[in-house]
Formats: sequence, structure tokens, C-alpha cells
Amino acid sequence: MDYDRLLSSAAKEMRPSGIRKFFDLVAEMPECISLGVGEPDFKTPWDIRDAAIASLESGRTRYTANAGLKELRQAIGVWMKRKYDLSYDISEMIVTVGGSEAIDLAIRALIEPGDEVIIPEPCYVSYEPITTLTGGKVVHVPLKEENEFRLTKEELQNALTERSKILVLSFPNNPTGAVLRHEDLVEIAEVLKGTDVIVLADEIYSELTYGENKHESIAHIEGMKERTIVVNGFSKAFSMTGWRLGFACGPQPLISIMTKIHQSCIMAAPTTSQYAAMTALAESMDEQVAEMRDEYDMRRKFCVRKLNEMGLHTFEPGGAFYVFPNITKSGMSSDEFCETLLQKKHVALVPGTAFGECGEGFARISYAYSIQHLQEAMKRIDEFLQEIA
Repeated sequence: MDYDRLLSSAAKEMRPSGIRKFFDLVAEMPECISLGVGEPDFKTPWDIRDAAIASLESGRTRYTANAGLKELRQAIGVWMKRKYDLSYDISEMIVTVGGSEAIDLAIRALIEPGDEVIIPEPCYVSYEPITTLTGGKVVHVPLKEENEFRLTKEELQNALTERSKILVLSFPNNPTGAVLRHEDLVEIAEVLKGTDVIVLADEIYSELTYGENKHESIAHIEGMKERTIVVNGFSKAFSMTGWRLGFACGPQPLISIMTKIHQSCIMAAPTTSQYAAMTALAESMDEQVAEMRDEYDMRRKFCVRKLNEMGLHTFEPGGAFYVFPNITKSGMSSDEFCETLLQKKHVALVPGTAFGECGEGFARISYAYSIQHLQEAMKRIDEFLQEIA
């Protein structure tokens, strides 16, 4: 059979993950130090694990409602109000298989062939392939290091057209660690007023922000809640990556269609994970989340200081658990730098180009690893730079 003829052209044209390429290389090097995975090194807190165990022991192993347990959605509503001063009814939220499914549902619910999705880059790798699979057109907006990789109103204005349907806002950002300040959000909101553009706000790192300025959702800006789908989840802040649980909050007409797609494709998010998540959202968990955040903050400062001392200019990220050093001093491309570093020093970073073309000249380093792990990696990177100088 001619499988190439049978396969969807949109699926065949999807760009393969640049991150996966390096994971495959690392798998062949057991002695390698990897700083490539965006996954917390902390175990899921015991209180959350205990809640999951209790749900299993009581036999709670059946499907839940498609949109998620009512009790969990109520807990999400309380948490969103307590953390970000946002009020949502349970009809305005859906529990999903990770934040990634919520992103997929939102794009599929809104995009028709020819519609444009504005994606500021560098960014998480999934937005573009999901858009192209729906027949949508990606409008890339390259963000600049001199602006600390924040989206400006001028960049947004230049990207808008009559076909614009979605603006993806992924802040705190993967891979740069950039955050948007209140004044940035206000300016973006002013540009969008009077349009029919929906904001897809991927806020999975909202609880991992550093310094005095806490995370503010663009849905909190006047006039924006009615045009924003907020995506969040449990993987990063609560160290629950393998539990595969996320959620979306937004206008009921949009969430209703997302739920209809979810019914056909997924049915419901994992039941055990949902019961565990109710404990994760409790106010009593705040202290444990803060302890993990403080540890990330210490690692963040260490990495930024070390990289700048090496001459790899690195702006201080305000959120997530990544740094995005400028590696142009090496005279190599991003891919060449990361591949050579891996071969010579057995340290794995992710080239900036994995997150969009404007990531050329940069590499992503995850500091979701122990300080001992990071210290040895920084030592090897420094040695590598001296050797190629």
C-alpha cells in the first residue's frame, strides 16, 4: 500500500519535536547530565498522593462527568478566585488530560481553515502543530531579548489582520522564563478591544513566579475575561506531571464546545488524578508549593550568575524553571552548540530553535534539577567554552 498517499498532508508536514531529538541522543549516553526536561525533580507531595490512594481504596474508579468532578471544578473556582481574583462558575470550566489537551480543545473549537493564530515565539512546541492540523495559519511574532522576550503592543498590532482568531499568550514562558507585567497586559488588552480575537492564555507556570510581582492573568484586566480562555494545570506547581491533569476556564459558550470535543475524543480525565487534585488546590498546600518555588528561585539565581560569568549573556527570568542564555559568543549555531557540548562534555541542553526560528542563538536550560546536578553541568559548560575559545 502507498501509505504516503494515505496519510494526511497536514500530519506529514508537522515539524518534529526538536526536544525529542536530543532526548533520543541522551538516551544513548547514560553518563550524560541532562538539563533538557521541563519536569520538576520533586516528588508529588505526600498529601496529594494520600488523597489518590484513599480514592482507590474507597473504589472511586469509575468515569467522572465529562467536564470533570463537580467537586473538583468547585475547588478550581475557589483556587482561581483566591490566587488570581477571577470568578468562574463550574459551567465555565473543563478538566482535561493535562494542560496540553486544553490547548488542543481551545484551538480546535475556534479555528477553521484559513483562520490565523498569532503565536509569540520562542514558545512551547505544541501550538503550531495543533493549529496547522486544524487548517489554521500560524502568524509568528519573534520576541526580542532586549525586551526580555515580552510581547509589545507594537508587535501585536503588526500581527493582527482580519483573519486573526486567537492570540496565544504563554507567560510565564517556556523556554525563556519571561513574564508579562501589569502594564504589558493593559497595553495588549487595549490593542484587542474592538476585535473578535480570543486570547488563549497558557498559564501553567503561574505559581512559579519570582520576586515581588506575582502572576496576573490577562483575564483579570478589564474587558478581557469575556475574550480569554485560561489554561492551567497541576504538572508544574504541584509536581504532578505524570498525573496528566489540567483545566481550562473561559466563557461558557466556548467551554461548552470544548467539552463536546472532549466527550468524543477523551471522555473524561483520569478519575484518581481528579481526586488527588482536590487536595492539591487546598490552601493547606500553599506552604509546600512555596517551598518548591523557593528552591527553584535559588537554582534560578545560581544558573543566571554562572552563565553570565562565563560570558553567555542571560537575562534574569521572572518565572517558570528555565533560563535562555545567548550562546552566540561561541560562534556556533544553536544546534551546533548543543550537539558539540553533548558530544564533548556530555551535557544536554535544548537548542533555542526547537521553540521557533527566532530561538537561533540561544539554548534552553531547565533548572528543575538538584543544585549538585546544576553545579556539575555549569562546570562542564565553562570548560567547554574555554576549550573552544
